[in-house]
Amino acid sequence: MTEIMIENKLLASLLLIAIAAVIRWLAVRYIRRMPSGDNDLPKRWMNATRNTVTTFIVIGLIIIWLSELRFVALSIATFAVALVIAAREFIQCFLGALYQASSRAFSIGDWIKVGNNYGEVLSSDWLTTKLLEIDMELMSYGYTGKTLVIPNNLFVANPIQNLNFMRRYVSHSFTIIRDAEPIDVFQAKGMILKMAQNYSDPHKEVAQRYNDMLEKRLAVKLPGPESSVRITTTNLGKNQFTVTVFCPTEEAVNIEQKLTEDFMRFWYAEVERLKIEKEEKKALKPQSDDAEQLDPLEKERSS
Repeated sequence: MTEIMIENKLLASLLLIAIAAVIRWLAVRYIRRMPSGDNDLPKRWMNATRNTVTTFIVIGLIIIWLSELRFVALSIATFAVALVIAAREFIQCFLGALYQASSRAFSIGDWIKVGNNYGEVLSSDWLTTKLLEIDMELMSYGYTGKTLVIPNNLFVANPIQNLNFMRRYVSHSFTIIRDAEPIDVFQAKGMILKMAQNYSDPHKEVAQRYNDMLEKRLAVKLPGPESSVRITTTNLGKNQFTVTVFCPTEEAVNIEQKLTEDFMRFWYAEVERLKIEKEEKKALKPQSDDAEQLDPLEKERSS
């Protein structure tokens, strides 16, 4: 009799898993064909469908095998401490998933930073979250092609930074270092600031809207998205220009290269101009010395 009950429960379990798999397949297929103006919306629905079906399977199996689990309850309680210690990483991952779901720190398609990991959220479940890595260290803001699978317990142990604002627009900063030439650095600062403003002006209205949106959400006053240039010196006494420009994320590297090219062209033109002036002064100096030597002779003749 017991064997028949176990066989029936086994068949019921397989039937439950099969039905859930078919429902999941049909739901994902329907969501993929569903028209949507947001590219990330179908991904969010598919991720939610997978997690819901998985939860349904787990609950269904527990209900089917509940009568059998009663007989091993005492044994499980005996080894509860050992099980918790052995599975603490999985428990932390589960708690991290609950924390992320309750705090709504991010959703599918957002750019986030967790620990030292940057990436776009591709999917998440009760144990892990999958990220498509983004190059933030070199500030190219492009996909590296690597996929990161991080455990959800990192959400409890590390702060979560939502970088979704940077997905479309970014305040991009970069540094240009030059030798301490006898060049007017403030003139160079004015030149590169003017060029940075020319590149950022087409996006000024969007920048202001983004800035106002963040101020309203955070209830704090934020600095405006204006271009800026800061002059400092390095430990070796070289001139350092730190340029910040607000621009679309995909154009940040291109604008950086254009500004660097404009600055270098100006800098080398100034160096060449100073070199020519120095040579001209050097060429005129012997003539002035000869004139000083002739002046006493002219005085004697006149006397």
